[in-house]
Amino acid sequence: MVCFRWLVACLVATMVACTSSRPPPPANLPAPVASTVVGIGDLITVALVGETLPSDFRVQPDGTIDYPYVGRIKIAGLEPQEIVDVLRRHLVEGKILSNPQMSLIVKEYNSKRVTIIGQVTKPGAVPWTDGIKLVDALSQAGWFTPIADSNHVVLTRQVSPTRTVTAIVSVDAITDGTQADIPLQAGDTVKVESRVF
Repeated sequence: MVCFRWLVACLVATMVACTSSRPPPPANLPAPVASTVVGIGDLITVALVGETLPSDFRVQPDGTIDYPYVGRIKIAGLEPQEIVDVLRRHLVEGKILSNPQMSLIVKEYNSKRVTIIGQVTKPGAVPWTDGIKLVDALSQAGWFTPIADSNHVVLTRQVSPTRTVTAIVSVDAITDGTQADIPLQAGDTVKVESRVF
C-alpha cells in the first residue's frame, strides 16, 4: 500500500513537472496574413450559370488557364474576384455572353505551402488552406515520430521580406486543451526536434 502511494505521488509529481515545463502560448507570433492570390499549380472551380462548360482548371506553369471560348489567359497573381472579372470581360467583349453570371472558388492552393521538417512521419510541404492550423498540418505530415519533442515545436513565420519571427509552441498543450491551436500562414516553417534523453 505504501509502495502504491509512493508510485502515485511520483506519477503526479512527474505530470506536474511536465506541465510546468511547457512553454507558454507564443506572444511574439503575429497573426497570419491571409493571402487568397491564385498561383501556379492552384486548382480553381469556375461556375457559369446556365452553361455546361468544364469547371475545374489547374493554373499552368506559365500562370495561365485555358478557358472555353476565351483561350489562354493569365490569372496567376490575381485574387479570385479579379479572375471572375477578367473572364466575364472576355466573354462579353468576345460576344459569347451578354451578362455572364460567374463564381469562382479555389479548391487547392498548391502554390501556397507550409513546410514541416524534423521528427514527423512524412516531412515536407503540405498545402496551405485558408484556416489551416498547426495540429491539422502536423496530421497531414503523419504526426510525430516516437522521439519527437512535441512540447517544443519551432514555428518560423515570415513577417516582412527581411524579417522572420520564431516561436516555441507546445503541441501537447494544444492537444490537451490548455492552449489554443495556432493558425498558420502560407510559407510558415514548422520544425520538430528530437527529445533530449
